[in-house]
Amino acid sequence: MVHLVEIVLPVFGLIAIGYVVAWSRLLGRASGEALADFVFVVAIPVFIFRVMATATFGDAPWLIWLPYYSVFAIMWVLGDWAIRYLFGRDARAGLVAGVSAAYGNVALVGIPLATTAYGDQGAVAITLIIAVHIPVMMTVSSVLIGRAERIDRVSDGPTSAAALIRSLARNLATNPIIIGLVLGLAWHFLQLPLAGLGRTLVDQLADLAPPLALFALGMSLRRYGIRRNVPSGLVISGLKLLLMPILVLLLVRYVVPMPPVWAKVAVIAAACPTGINAYLIAARFRTGEALASNAITLSTGLAVLSAAVWLTIVEWI
Repeated sequence: MVHLVEIVLPVFGLIAIGYVVAWSRLLGRASGEALADFVFVVAIPVFIFRVMATATFGDAPWLIWLPYYSVFAIMWVLGDWAIRYLFGRDARAGLVAGVSAAYGNVALVGIPLATTAYGDQGAVAITLIIAVHIPVMMTVSSVLIGRAERIDRVSDGPTSAAALIRSLARNLATNPIIIGLVLGLAWHFLQLPLAGLGRTLVDQLADLAPPLALFALGMSLRRYGIRRNVPSGLVISGLKLLLMPILVLLLVRYVVPMPPVWAKVAVIAAACPTGINAYLIAARFRTGEALASNAITLSTGLAVLSAAVWLTIVEWI
C-alpha cells in the first residue's frame, strides 16, 4: 500500500497543484499554454528520444500493440455508438465520443505512472505505445471527420484523398513527438553513443518531462472544467477507465503473452484518462465541446482512484 501511495499521489498531486495554480491565477492562461507548448514541443520529445536511443527492446516489441490497439478500436466504436444511440447526438459528436473513449492521455499521465512504477522497462513499454498512439488517432480521426460531416450534411462532398494524405503526412512530419521518436530510433539502430555533454543535456531536459507534463495538465483542466450533459461524460469515463483496461487485461493475460512489465504497462496505458486531443477535435467540429471537456475532466479526476486500483490489479499478472 505504501508503494502504491508513493506512485499515485505524486502523479495526481502535481496535477492538483497545477489546477490550484491556474484557479488562483498565480499563473495566467498564457503561462499555462506556454508551459504546455514546452512540454509537448521540447520535454516529452526529448524524453522519448532518450528512451528510444538507449532502449533494449527484446523480442517482438510490437506484441504490446496487439492487445492495446485492438481494444482501442473497440472503444472508439462503443463510444461513438453510446453517444449517438443512447443520447441521440449527431455523427460529429459521436466521433468526439469515440476519440474520448479510446484515446488516453498516455503522454502526460501514462509516462509518469509507468516510469515511477516500473522504471526504465516501463518507460520503454509506454513509449512503444506512444509510438503509434498519435499516428493512429490522427489518421483515423482525419478519415472519419469527413464522413461525419457528410452524415450530418454539413459538407458538400468528399475531400480529395490526395489532399487528405498530404495533410496527414504534413501533420505527422511536423509533430514534435513523432520527430523525437524517429530520431531516437535512428540513434538506436545506428548504434550512436549518447554520452558526455550531449547525454547531460538530454537528461536535464528529459527529466523535466514527467513532472512538468502533470503540472501543465492540471493547469489545462482549469480551462476545460465540467459543463452541461454530465451523464454522457460519465458514460465515456466509464468506458475509458473501466472497460478499456478490463479488455486489455484479458488479452494480455490469456491471448497475447508478453513480458510482465509490458503487460502491466499496456493495462495502465489503457486506464489513462481521456486525452486533450478529444477537445481539439470537438473544437474543430464546433460540437461536442462539453462532452469532450466533461470526459477529460471527469476521467482525470476519477483516475486518482482507478489508477490505484489498476496498479494493484496488474500485480496479479
